[in-house]
Amino acid sequence: MAHFEFSDRPLDAAALHATVEDRTCGGFASFEGWVRDFNDGRPVERLEYEAYALLAVKEGDRIIAEAMARFGVTHARCVHRVGELALGELAVWIGVSAPHRGEAFAACRYIIDEVKHRVPIWKKEHYVAGDSGWVNCERCAAAPTVTAHPHGAARGHDQDHDHDHGHDHATPRAPASVGVHAPGLPSPDYSRQRVLPEVGDAGQARLRTARVLVIGAGGLGAPVLGYLAGAGIGTIGVVDGDVLDTSNLHRQTIYSLADVGRPKALLAAERLRALNPEVDVRPYVQRADRSTLPPLAGGYDILVDCSDNFATRFVVNDVAVRLGKPAVAASIYQYEGQLQVVMPGGPCVRCVWPRATRPGVVGNCAEAGVLGPVPGVLGSMQALEVIKIVLGLESPACTGVLLVDLRTLETRRLRARRAAGCAGGPCTELDPVEPAPSLEMELDLATPGAAADFTVVDVRDPDEILARPLPVARLHIPAARLAAGAALPEGTGPVLLVCARGQRSLLAAEALVARGVSARSLRGGLAGQPRHA
Repeated sequence: MAHFEFSDRPLDAAALHATVEDRTCGGFASFEGWVRDFNDGRPVERLEYEAYALLAVKEGDRIIAEAMARFGVTHARCVHRVGELALGELAVWIGVSAPHRGEAFAACRYIIDEVKHRVPIWKKEHYVAGDSGWVNCERCAAAPTVTAHPHGAARGHDQDHDHDHGHDHATPRAPASVGVHAPGLPSPDYSRQRVLPEVGDAGQARLRTARVLVIGAGGLGAPVLGYLAGAGIGTIGVVDGDVLDTSNLHRQTIYSLADVGRPKALLAAERLRALNPEVDVRPYVQRADRSTLPPLAGGYDILVDCSDNFATRFVVNDVAVRLGKPAVAASIYQYEGQLQVVMPGGPCVRCVWPRATRPGVVGNCAEAGVLGPVPGVLGSMQALEVIKIVLGLESPACTGVLLVDLRTLETRRLRARRAAGCAGGPCTELDPVEPAPSLEMELDLATPGAAADFTVVDVRDPDEILARPLPVARLHIPAARLAAGAALPEGTGPVLLVCARGQRSLLAAEALVARGVSARSLRGGLAGQPRHA
């Protein structure tokens, strides 16, 4: 049984309770969050949850394991709903059994707090007057009120329920706000920048709707990410395939020593969500290259190159030029830095340097050395340029390259002209960027022979399969196992992945395709299958 899981079907609290009940334990604590009919003074009709399932299950399991190790509990489980929920439905359930009630209390509190600010889950409030749009729900729940009871003859069961969409059955309280911050915690405050005449309410609204993709979460990326999240940029993508090393920490100060060995993209997402829960942070644990970057870049307004090598810098430039998107690039060498803003129609990186420097000609930070504040300064300048682009402010960095010597504090600006044929010839070496082919397909599984060309793989959980078996022969490999790298049986041909609504299967298909497997996802899952008489 998985420790952390999602369900698109109603939750049965009593049945879930039984899965963690242990008569050898003296304490049991549970948390239940329910969908309520009023939020921020507005009547609610229903609620909708979606999750980045492959990443979310891995992170959720990690949280459960941490709680069990830290508090010495015997059993722990968390189940979170996805899909549409009606008023009064149970949205999230957590149960913990431990030798003593203190450990059960602490572990249950730890799990709900960590899930709410580390697991990528989005929600949409459906109000009578319209919906709220998709927003993060990390850290949108206050510390839960949980009640433990000892196992024994005179056992009591008096639980209070609390959730960002839940009913508090103990005492009435004001509903949570529409935002994603936890009740009791202060809301993000942009007053110090909103007072600037160039920002104001209109500018803050533009920042909130901006979508920025940051390539690299290292020395340059760390300050860029921190300042963009602090400014209230609405959606931030983080692309980085590296894990944190102890040698990174003197300049990548958004991380900590305890994080060493974990992927930077995931760590950065955790830090940004803790800094500003209103920001939609999307981590991509992969390297940016000619094949991976174009499909990602299409969903963002601005690209920020915080990489540490020339090859990636030129790929970012080429993608930005071909897609007609602004890009903000920076690089450092010891005490020196360069900054360039590439705007549609203006000079790009290749207009200044037609060819990338060969690897090894210029040393990286490990070879040449670097003081932490140097990338900190250049990264802060990149963040400022991004904000200026969003606000529509002009910048000299759009017409050339800014050179900064942080040992002498001298700056120079090299003017640049757009090269002839830029965006159509010498300034890009990428093939034309085309939308990535869809991995989804429509198919009626009940039609004889419809899936004959595929090995059907059911990625649902066992209880879902028992409730609604597939009408065709299939393999069963849960989505979480595929995300963890589970291999398909030897000789398996093209696969068709199936889940309840099509989200888990699509993410699993993307993961398999990245590993070289021919995979497709059933569009809409079983919920989208035709109803046969």
